[in-house]
Amino acid sequence: MSNPTAVSKGLEGIVAAKTRLSDVRGDVGQLIYCGYDINELAGKVSYEEVVHLLHHGSLPTQKELAEMKATLAGFRELPKGIIDIIQKLPKDTPPMHVIRTGVSALGCFDTAAEDDSMHAQRRKALRLIAQIPVITAYFHRYRQNLPLVHPDASLGEAANFLYMMDGEKPSAEKESTMDMCYVLHADHGMNASTFSARVTIATLSDIYSAITSAIGTLKGPLHGGANEGVIKMLQEIGSLENVDPFVEDCLAQKKKIMGIGHRVYKVLDPRAPHLKRMAQILSSKLGEPKWIQMSERIAALMLERKSLHANVDFYSATVYYSLNIPTDLFTPIFAIARTSGWTAHILEQLADNRLIRPQSEYTGPVGLTVVPLDQR
Repeated sequence: MSNPTAVSKGLEGIVAAKTRLSDVRGDVGQLIYCGYDINELAGKVSYEEVVHLLHHGSLPTQKELAEMKATLAGFRELPKGIIDIIQKLPKDTPPMHVIRTGVSALGCFDTAAEDDSMHAQRRKALRLIAQIPVITAYFHRYRQNLPLVHPDASLGEAANFLYMMDGEKPSAEKESTMDMCYVLHADHGMNASTFSARVTIATLSDIYSAITSAIGTLKGPLHGGANEGVIKMLQEIGSLENVDPFVEDCLAQKKKIMGIGHRVYKVLDPRAPHLKRMAQILSSKLGEPKWIQMSERIAALMLERKSLHANVDFYSATVYYSLNIPTDLFTPIFAIARTSGWTAHILEQLADNRLIRPQSEYTGPVGLTVVPLDQR
């Protein structure tokens, strides 16, 4: 008989690792990156600064930031074999499948894939941060039968992604909006995809395998895929006057409303107000206010009726939709931003590694005997 241990379904409340990277304080609605409250970072630092913060533990100097930007820009080019793979996939392939496949394939083209020195691991981490957006943009252009737009080394990460998607350099407002989305999504404690990455790298597997694990985990609708569900819900509702009956019906039937509530945050998700503000600005400038109006009404009703707050997915969906980003690229953008956090956690795990091997409580039968095959 196994030793009796406390079982926590979903590992809720279980501390699996110590980390200097980020802290999610759900009881007070606080998110911290390496000592900085997310409200201190959002709108004040760029995504590249956050990459440096997560990878080195401090915000960069001007020189360090210039080096980070140059390094990421220099790593964007994909091997020709990866581009060939992208252009052989069915055009209706879900983009998250493409990214997962592309990252896995990148390991086949990297001669240093099995180099486990920390210097090599750090370079591979930055290369993945730079190349996942390129994989995403290339596939999007390919499926639309449009020529590929190659990276522009003069542009930052957010601007370059939008440029490769649209074929034109983004406005300052679009760039700053996407950049802030990257900052807000960069890391978030021991979430499911980060845990997957750490479990995989803890076996001393390669970084490409670890990021592939994380992408597969993020894809699920209970994790990163939730933002796609929000915009689909808004489209289903259709108009502001339909919001109240929709919410009442969901409550009566005990249906989940996408983007409302959070596994960890018991109060307001601190990232949500930043995205809400961006959604309001974009909606007013683009002349399509109904999405944010519907979102605000749903959020108000759920806070009033169930004391549940909107989370980061709730407003990020409206932001991306307002930027004319296809719904099936919402979660890939999440993956693009979160690669900075995933890789930081991978490097942290490797620095003081121990195989992650939890126990399970067996609840099946014991003492069975085999009945001969001809008697079953």
